[in-house]
Amino acid sequence: MTSTIRHLLDKAVDGVRLSPAEGVTLFECRDLSLLGRAAHAISERLHPEPYRTYNIDRNINYTNVCAAVCDFCAFYRKSQDPDAYVLPREVIYQKIDETIALGGDQTLLQGGNHPSLKLEWYEDLLRDLKSRYPKFNLHAFSASELWHFHKLNKLPLREVLRRLKDAGMGSLPGGGAEILVDRVRKAITVNKVLTEEWLEVHRTWHELGGRSTCTMMFGHVETCAERIEHLERLRQLQDDTGGFTAFICWTFQPENTALAAVPPAGAFEYLRTQAIARIYLDNVHNIQSSWVTQGQKIGQLGLLFGANDMGSLMLEENVVSSAGTVHHLTLEQIKSSIRELGYIPRQRNVFYEYLDEQPAQTPAGSYALPLTVA
Repeated sequence: MTSTIRHLLDKAVDGVRLSPAEGVTLFECRDLSLLGRAAHAISERLHPEPYRTYNIDRNINYTNVCAAVCDFCAFYRKSQDPDAYVLPREVIYQKIDETIALGGDQTLLQGGNHPSLKLEWYEDLLRDLKSRYPKFNLHAFSASELWHFHKLNKLPLREVLRRLKDAGMGSLPGGGAEILVDRVRKAITVNKVLTEEWLEVHRTWHELGGRSTCTMMFGHVETCAERIEHLERLRQLQDDTGGFTAFICWTFQPENTALAAVPPAGAFEYLRTQAIARIYLDNVHNIQSSWVTQGQKIGQLGLLFGANDMGSLMLEENVVSSAGTVHHLTLEQIKSSIRELGYIPRQRNVFYEYLDEQPAQTPAGSYALPLTVA
């Protein structure tokens, strides 16, 4: 088996695309360092520059009211719950002002599938925010929310997306993907977008000229083969549209959820899955590390397991923290995590454009690994 794994990894490092069956075979590998070296070699090939990136943004959950029922979510509320909310505009303004003051350039604006807010409400919100903050990106609404807007308003999906884009929606986050296999989705969610619908939202957004990220939340009821099926669906869509800027994966956080009995996936499974994602997703240029669920040290180690980006400073996060996982890093800790590996930290936006001036200094030398795993 080891020789088979090495052969597959050598192929991938050389730029040869792996098949779904070969991807499943990689999950039979328990040699974490072997997978990590291959993923890092691919990352170095795709990103030979001496930089590793981060961004500064804020998650603003404009509502916690959601008509869907997700067994993995500890954040959502029903309309009648005493702690259900829709944020007043003044609160959103304050949060954006604080983000800009700390050097941030965007908000991840997400809520739930609210049962009564109509499309005009969202258009008005986007226009208002874009008028007040014309240079501030609105990375807004998950595919689940957007499909819900389409169904609730009885409007074509393309029209919904076009109207939101015209109102100021700047990019589309990859949330709500979980595992893009309907068996899994039906097992853990009710009244939520299914696989083809999630993909259709992103496909249509890309066709309208938009860019988006893609994600995977794993470590609950899915199999390793279903993780590869998820990655394969993303890879196919990226072949068609080229609209994904980055991939982010993280482990399911079971505490305070209906799936609390599921044993949490640890650092080994996180690093293994991220490395295989880097190896398999040959057409997605950027991989973000997930320090938010893993903490600083494993998040940093993720930069040696295929990631080229430390993700966001994340001035506010409510969904993962509702499930009991709370990690906080300062901007200097993020930068230090990058520097300690021999790279130069650079701030970027959601489109992976640098926002800071090119540093004059050179890196001390990265932990480069050989472009062979033999």
